[in-house]
Parts: sequence; structure tokens; C-alpha cells
Amino acid sequence: MFKGILINKDDDGYHAALQDIDDSTLPEGDVSVKVLYSTLNYKDGLAITGKAPVVRSFPMIPGIDLVGVVEQSDSSQFKVGDLVIQNGFGVGETHCGGLAQKARLKSDWLIPLPAAFTPKQSMIIGTAGYTAMLCVIALEKNGVTPDKGKILVTGANGGVGSFAISILAKLGYTVVASTGRMEEASYLQSLGASEVIHRDTLSSPGKPLAKERWAGAVDSIGSHTLVNVCASIQYGGTVAACGLAQGMDFPGSVAPFILRGITLAGIDSVMRPIADRKEAWQRLGEILEPSVFDDIAKEIKLDTVVATANQLLAGKVRGRIVVDVQAD
Repeated sequence: MFKGILINKDDDGYHAALQDIDDSTLPEGDVSVKVLYSTLNYKDGLAITGKAPVVRSFPMIPGIDLVGVVEQSDSSQFKVGDLVIQNGFGVGETHCGGLAQKARLKSDWLIPLPAAFTPKQSMIIGTAGYTAMLCVIALEKNGVTPDKGKILVTGANGGVGSFAISILAKLGYTVVASTGRMEEASYLQSLGASEVIHRDTLSSPGKPLAKERWAGAVDSIGSHTLVNVCASIQYGGTVAACGLAQGMDFPGSVAPFILRGITLAGIDSVMRPIADRKEAWQRLGEILEPSVFDDIAKEIKLDTVVATANQLLAGKVRGRIVVDVQAD
């Protein structure tokens, strides 16, 4: 038996709770891991609260991220004692995830913990920081360099937004942060934002083309916000889109694409090839400084995960939430 968050759906409805879980609940996999830390992401919040159909089979342990120690391995890639990271691949949705003290996973989903990070630091980064790095790499590959102009980051107080600001600022970009919580402006500026704007300036229906304001953008919001961001990108610029907090619709126009030649780069972190994952984690190790971890993260235990998930969806959580799954 081990402790973890378990989601069930039965005649009494949908419910998630911390409980003792039998080892037989874990699905098939060739690597068994003692989980050290997990995280609480927006998708995990949706899974735990049931506010979106994230979970596809029941019972389910949520948690799209984890770092842990290999306890048993039938894979030539990993041996007992190795420290490994897991992000995505349907874990926490169709395969039991990281918000528990044990996990059984496929070796093809794992990468070694980079030497640059402690286990806890790797989960402060988690899917959010890894996704932010993928977004920045997309901007770079499309020729969006620091000298081209300002970069907009939407959803700036979230995990992806916080890391995107830190990474971009460290690389020499001028960053504009968009948020609904202007009281957090000083926090965003401490991460590297040179300017903070209110999200309301982007969240309502707008024009097909607007004034050219940004050379590129990292967007985790979608819907009207993404449309307005695209409409304001400079000629030849790029938007890296990785989220849908406002909605998954795109009620916009082709005008920015065919009249200004902009690029909309879709960023998927879930099924990303291992080579891309390793590149992103290597870059994170080269760019991030230890001080950023203290600014971005809050640590909790398993017994407060469900309550914190509700706060997360209510927009009351800043930055990253790391879960010490072994803490009493």
C-alpha cells in the first residue's frame, strides 16, 4: 500500500481524495519508481475537480509530472537507483500519474534527471518550465531574436508564464507580461518583465489587424486573447501557443498570416519526442539560475492537493506548486 490522490467516478459521482492505494492499482510498465516530488498543474486541477474530462479511465492517480528513484526496472535504459523525470505521455489522464508515492511507467516516457537540477528543482520546473522552454526554442527557430523587438507573455502569473518570462529575460529579450492580477506586477518584474499590462486589453473580440506591437509571443490563454495577440505581432513574427485557459476556440482572421507573414507555432508538450525533451531540459540547465526557484515555487503536501487544486482553478495561485509526496 502507498498514499496518493485517487480519482473515482461511480454512482455517487466524481470524487478525488487522498487515500491508501493498493499496488495492484498501478498499470503495466517496465519501470517502477518511488516518487519524490510531483506538481500541481492546471490540467491536474481540471482532473481533480472534474471540471473538464481530463481523466479517461477510473480509478486514476492524477499528476502529469513526477521525479523519482527507480526501484525496479525491466528496461536496459534505466537501472535501480537512477533518478528519472516523467512529463506527459497521458500520465495522470489515461495512465496513473505522479500525485502518489509510487508509479509504474514505460521506460520510453522517462528521461534521466539532468545533473544541473535537484529532484525538487526539476519539479519546480516541471511541465510548465519545460513547455515554456519549448516555446522559446520555437521563437528562436523562427528567427525571433532579442533585437527584433518586445516579446509578449500571456497568463504571466501561471507556471508557463512565470518561466517564460525568466527564460526570455535571461536570454536578453525585452518581455511584456499580461496578467489579470496587476497586484502581482512587482513579482513579474522581479522575474524579468520590463512592462506589465492587464489581460483585459486582449481578452475581448478585436480587429483582424491591430497595431504591430510585439516581435513574438508566448500564449497559454487561447481564444480571443490569442487572436488579438496574432493581430498585434510585427511582420514576420511568431506566436508560440501552448494553452487554452480562456478557451480552445480561435475566433479570428487569416489577415495576420497572409498580410504580415506571421507564424503560429503550436507547442505540444505531452507527446513530444524524447530528443526534443532532452534538448529543452539541457537548455533549462544552461539558462536558469538557482534564485528563480525560490521566486516561482510553493511547496505543499499530498493532504492539501485537493484544496489547492480548487484554488488553482479559481486563479488564486501564483507560479508553481511542488508536491512533496513522501512528506507526512
